[in-house]
Amino acid sequence: MTDPNQHTPSPEPDRKKDGRAVPAPRTAATPQQRKREDDRPGIWVGYGKLLRKFRLAAGYSQEALAPLLGYSTEQLASVEQGRRPAKAPLTLAAERVLDAGDVLSTLQEDVDFAKLPPFFRDFVLLEMEAVSRFAYEPLLVPGLLQTESYARALFEGHVPMLDDETIEDSVDARLSRQKILTKSPLVDFSFVVGEAALRQELGGPDVMKEQYLHLLEQGRLRNVAIQVMPFGVGFHPGLHGTMVLVETAEHQQYGYFESQGIGHVVSDPRHVSDFALRYGKLRSQALNVDESVAFIRHLARE
Repeated sequence: MTDPNQHTPSPEPDRKKDGRAVPAPRTAATPQQRKREDDRPGIWVGYGKLLRKFRLAAGYSQEALAPLLGYSTEQLASVEQGRRPAKAPLTLAAERVLDAGDVLSTLQEDVDFAKLPPFFRDFVLLEMEAVSRFAYEPLLVPGLLQTESYARALFEGHVPMLDDETIEDSVDARLSRQKILTKSPLVDFSFVVGEAALRQELGGPDVMKEQYLHLLEQGRLRNVAIQVMPFGVGFHPGLHGTMVLVETAEHQQYGYFESQGIGHVVSDPRHVSDFALRYGKLRSQALNVDESVAFIRHLARE
């Protein structure tokens, strides 16, 4: 992955020749710059090369095109070099302005995928093929249900500290994953959320109120069930930590758990069966869906 705390200098802007944009001469890269370039995800590099090709074919300099895409010249240069990923709004604008024939749009999902932490990608590949996804989260609102403000508060508090660009990319990647909630065919979702996750204030009261209202809204989706595990239940299987269960279209079941930024996919049927047994017990001990709605509404009014 690209080192978020390192930045290579932007290339000299493309010059004009006979009214057309032509490439600027390249300067020799330092060993450190070459190392950072080697760490760039290949899909970002490929996307950037295509974007540059379409831009030159349309006769735009970086300075002329950047404002049409809602980017600065430096940001556009970074995308073309594969040093930062394109966001969906840039891709949509580039398709329109450059008449790219949906070539860039075809790559956007893969560009977004490469934003995810490497340890998480194997699980996301399973998640993308899921027919059902059941999750227990004791301490945080599940990522698929987070608002932009809540997610940003989490990444801003990350240790070690993340730079602004990495925070924005991480928030964008998290929000992009949420498309799975409404994709066709519908996936059956169940979320059991610990009361501690709902009472732990992140980002301030306004951020939390927005998050509560978002949970209520997402819970109205007919394929999404949200339950709260309240304090005072006593022992329950979730005390051992977070867990996710996924079933694919081929009826293969997998587990996943994560702690301190390290995740692990569980494929051994014996262990996956244990996960399923524990999750079933969790759902039976948690507040039911209607009780959970009332609980979250109460928090939103506090």
